[in-house]
Amino acid sequence: MADEDETKEYRWESGYEKTWEAIKEDDDGLLESNVADLVARAKRKRAALKDTGAIQLGMMRHLFVVVDASACMFLQDLKPTRFLCVLKLLEVFVHEFFDLNPISQLGILTTKMKRSEQITVLAGNQKKHIEALQQLKDLSCEGEPSLQNSLERAMNGLKNMPAYSSREILVLFGSLTTCDPGDIQKTIKSLKDNNIRVSIIGLAAEVRICQEIAKKTGGTYNVLIDDHHLKELILNQVQPPAVAGSMEASLVKMGFPGASPIVNDGTSDSSADHAPAYCLCHIESETSSLMGPNGYNCPQCGSRYCELPVECKQCGLTLVSAPHLARSYHHLFPIKPFIERAQVRETTHCFACAKLFVEAETNVYECENCNQIVCLDCDLFIRETLHTCPGCASDPVTAQMKTN
Repeated sequence: MADEDETKEYRWESGYEKTWEAIKEDDDGLLESNVADLVARAKRKRAALKDTGAIQLGMMRHLFVVVDASACMFLQDLKPTRFLCVLKLLEVFVHEFFDLNPISQLGILTTKMKRSEQITVLAGNQKKHIEALQQLKDLSCEGEPSLQNSLERAMNGLKNMPAYSSREILVLFGSLTTCDPGDIQKTIKSLKDNNIRVSIIGLAAEVRICQEIAKKTGGTYNVLIDDHHLKELILNQVQPPAVAGSMEASLVKMGFPGASPIVNDGTSDSSADHAPAYCLCHIESETSSLMGPNGYNCPQCGSRYCELPVECKQCGLTLVSAPHLARSYHHLFPIKPFIERAQVRETTHCFACAKLFVEAETNVYECENCNQIVCLDCDLFIRETLHTCPGCASDPVTAQMKTN
């Protein structure tokens, strides 16, 4: 494997390519058909990358995001600056992360001046993370980053997490150097021993140590091309990683609190009269206006919380709602990839969107359970967003077979 990495040549080392010859005019002198072919080719490539089989994904994730805040992040190759561009994209990432992984937890770290600073702790409240990212816009970027200190700090927060959840670190690294206090190889070994997966996105150029960290911990390492490519690389981390073979399966105790409105006198209109009027999320705040009109009582100890999901600070019970589990369920039982087949004349339209097949679409996709045919766009939408075959869901026979 190491020999393959050494012999793999970069694009600038390969032969001379006339890339402009790929664009050709049609008989009418237009480029529309050629552009449509390029778009379809890009979609097929995207579908091929996602065609990894029905791999079981992690349902509960613990992720630390490390943001480089060194002096190099003031460069303007990404507009307006590298740092502001990364923060803006991370706001989108946090929203998408909790939308796809509602019972997971996320934390944010920064590194500058050869140190690492924790911005937010591991938590499932996306509003707090987004507010923290917005406050970072006024942070001054200075000094050099420390990759080892950042990984050590994130590892200390992840190594005690339960074995049934995935432990991950995402590093957004803009520097070409790292100033570390010790041997980073020992840190890499500790990360591997604790089953912590490190993925790194480079904002400048490829760095050897970053590639080694990602490879040895089972993560990914990519270097951006432009801001659009950076957004794509960051959002690729939203999808949960495949479950490791060593990850144990176990039952997790969870609580499902019902919403209980708070009346004007500060008491709870719920059967749990012992529940406090202030939620534990804001108990340390001195302002009384933080008491919301609604709350959720822990079914085990009666503690009040204003949002779900959350881990109870009193008894440690994970509090979720039924929709949160429903949105995470498809990670455990992912839909099987559709079979790519050549288009036949008997099939005239897509079953999902009812769009007529055109001559440019040479291949269609068939579900092996219900044998319904869909187009490439619907195949991608089903696998990325819907996570359910519309043919199987509309057929009572196949739907019953799937539930059994």
